[in-house]
Amino acid sequence: MHPTDLALWRIPLNTKILVLAAASVLALAACKNTAEGAKEDAAAAAAAADHAAAEAAAATASGVEAAKDATVEAADAAAAAASDAAVATDHAVDTAAADAKTAATDTGHAIKDAATDAKHAVKDAAADAAGAVKDAAAKVEEDAKK
Repeated sequence: MHPTDLALWRIPLNTKILVLAAASVLALAACKNTAEGAKEDAAAAAAAADHAAAEAAAATASGVEAAKDATVEAADAAAAAASDAAVATDHAVDTAAADAKTAATDTGHAIKDAATDAKHAVKDAAADAAGAVKDAAAKVEEDAKK
């Protein structure tokens, strides 16, 4: 190989190295710009995520408070309904007891009236029977006189 051949070969090699170095510098510069943009994008995304998390926490707290309020209202309504039912039941028991007492009194009066009616009926039947016997005896006596 001739010494000039080596020198010629070096020039294209140096040019290639320079082109590669320039490309590397440009690529690094581009990466730096891309990395800075990515950092900015990541920071914006983190801020948006923090904001969304705060909104979700607020919505959850609001939902929990609403559920608590609804539970309290439902419990109050159930207590009021139970109280109303207890009052209605108490009233119904009182009414049933009064009706039973009235029915017992009416039954007692009816039995007394029935006993009195039966007594009078027996007395009337005995009087009728005595009258019939008297009439029969009178008829027998009259027939005996004939």
